[in-house]
Amino acid sequence: MWDRLFDAMLRAMVREGRLSVEMPDGTRREYGDEHVEPVRVRLSDPALPRKILMSRDLAVGEAYMDGTLTIEGDDIRGFLALVARNVGAKHGAAWQAPVQFVRNATRRLRQFNPAPRARRNVAHHYDLSAKLYDLFLDADKQYSCAYFRDPGMSLEDAQAAKKAHIAEKLLIRPGMRVLDIGCGWGGMGLTLARDYGARVVGVTLSQEQHKIATRRAAEAGLSGQVDFRLMDYRHVSERFDRIVSVGMFEHVGVPHYREYFRTVRNLLAEDGVALIHTIGRSDPPGASAAWLDRYIFPGGYTPAMSEAMAAVEKERLVSTDIEVWRLHYAETLKHWFDRFSARMDAAEAIYDARFVRMWRFYLAASEMGFRHNGQVVFQFQLARDQAAVPLTRDYLYHDVAPAQMHHAAE
Repeated sequence: MWDRLFDAMLRAMVREGRLSVEMPDGTRREYGDEHVEPVRVRLSDPALPRKILMSRDLAVGEAYMDGTLTIEGDDIRGFLALVARNVGAKHGAAWQAPVQFVRNATRRLRQFNPAPRARRNVAHHYDLSAKLYDLFLDADKQYSCAYFRDPGMSLEDAQAAKKAHIAEKLLIRPGMRVLDIGCGWGGMGLTLARDYGARVVGVTLSQEQHKIATRRAAEAGLSGQVDFRLMDYRHVSERFDRIVSVGMFEHVGVPHYREYFRTVRNLLAEDGVALIHTIGRSDPPGASAAWLDRYIFPGGYTPAMSEAMAAVEKERLVSTDIEVWRLHYAETLKHWFDRFSARMDAAEAIYDARFVRMWRFYLAASEMGFRHNGQVVFQFQLARDQAAVPLTRDYLYHDVAPAQMHHAAE
């Protein structure tokens, strides 16, 4: 029975591209466009068709990790691109409707992130070995979407462009106090201090990130200008001229959105400016993928703009600029995937082969989410006073030095 239902699901779902599946009993079935070269996969676990029917993304991800789903040439990007194109087109969506209904109905419980749980969730991902992240990130350890002003930019240049774009939106002047919520390994805070003269407080819940960020500040001679703290953003009490948060809002959880933006407002000076950079979704509110929630980002969620803006409005913040980046993260993730894949032996030496397959699945699936399933990046520029920033975006697009730009903006 399960094999018949599995066959019917794939016939309903795969309409773009072609998928060739070798079943556990050795039979092979073909789905989709017969005029194109297929992606060939093999299932070796007789229970896998049932598992995929019950929870598609969780079962497929686990099977790839466990080696019970193998792909010819280990072309995980090609396989996930085919899946994402068909899922994005809503082919076969009825098969997953009951599972998605349950996940949507229980999402607020999974996203409940008080401080102790938030700390555990952060440790699950960000306290992994620093050597792992060195395998695929740029030298500044930017673990968020790069900004490809030119499609041919290197990852390093695109990450530098991201930081410059954010700094310009913040309109920073020397001596300003800046709070970096979710400071990571310190790259943004160190850039704002070194290149823009800011005095930075960075907060993170990751012990590993805090240790490395603090060391980097000392090595750069910026310890007196940058203060990295191991603490929850909700426990910060000072006021700041500027607040920046890059890649942290995805871990807040919908039940805490108003608390988050209330904290931003309370910590922001009357004429202050905040820049919140977060992954988001073009679709209406939903739920996180089960595999990603279990293995990569427990408690994480990418918001719809409507969810974030509802909280912003209620906490009396002014939206002074909203920008949507579309395929920039897809290109960033492709760079990460290629770098990681070139150094899989080193990754396996840190962890094991199953972890390597998990990480490749994570990077490839994330890329395809941005290419085919409506994932984007939102940049929310917020203020308490609508006159805190210039009336046009002209200040962002220029070829002058940062100091000249700040003078012109005044």
